[in-house]
Amino acid sequence: MTVAPLPPDEPVLLSRVEQGVATLTLNRPRQYNVLSEALLSALQNAFDDIAGDRNIRVVVLAGAGAAFCAGHDLKEMRANPSRDYYEGLFGRCSRVMMRMVQLPQPVIARVHGLATAAGCQLVAACDLAIAADMARFAVSGINLGLFCSTPAVALTRNVLRKRAFEMLITGDFVDAKTAMEYGLVNRVVPLDALDRSVDDLVKSILDKSPVAVEMGKRVFYKQFAHDLEMAYEYATHVMADNMMADDAMKGVDDFLEKRKQ
Repeated sequence: MTVAPLPPDEPVLLSRVEQGVATLTLNRPRQYNVLSEALLSALQNAFDDIAGDRNIRVVVLAGAGAAFCAGHDLKEMRANPSRDYYEGLFGRCSRVMMRMVQLPQPVIARVHGLATAAGCQLVAACDLAIAADMARFAVSGINLGLFCSTPAVALTRNVLRKRAFEMLITGDFVDAKTAMEYGLVNRVVPLDALDRSVDDLVKSILDKSPVAVEMGKRVFYKQFAHDLEMAYEYATHVMADNMMADDAMKGVDDFLEKRKQ
């Protein structure tokens, strides 16, 4: 069956900002939301805009249609068979993944369906992920003779090492429950409860101090780059800075006042 492409004026990425939450929806449903050059550029631009908007507190990443994201656009890749092109493409994708980590706002993956190869990488690169029980995950490049080297970077930082290697070396699918056991997703819920579960997590974050959330995300990732001693030294400085913030002072005062009552 031949699937018609999206109309040329149809955006590959949908964006909605509401009550402090930016929802980005991959919008290539007929192609299972594969990451074309245009979609990667749209994601990069969206993340750059979000990074500078402190009115946005949380980002939700979703996919239109039946899949979350089925990886790179293989047709586009084969139409450009040069090493320079592949270096540029994988580099651009890597920068998108790193940009999510660098954002001051937490990024939540809302995974309702298939997430494979770079799509699985996208889930792993998000700070948090909630999956429907029907979702499936794989880093399946090995089945095509292509080890998923760049997806491995995100996967090995979020999934137990031997489980990550098993996924990478076999290309086998894992279901949502298994993905949660591996550490790839935080929660698994029925499909009809997915939006509610994402909303609950968003609300929990919105209820927290914006200063603490931003500082917390930054220190969470940066301390991994240090050895144990330097990680504690860095975290000590950040926690002291956090304690000097008005939000923390007020929070501690309110807590102590409640204990008196």
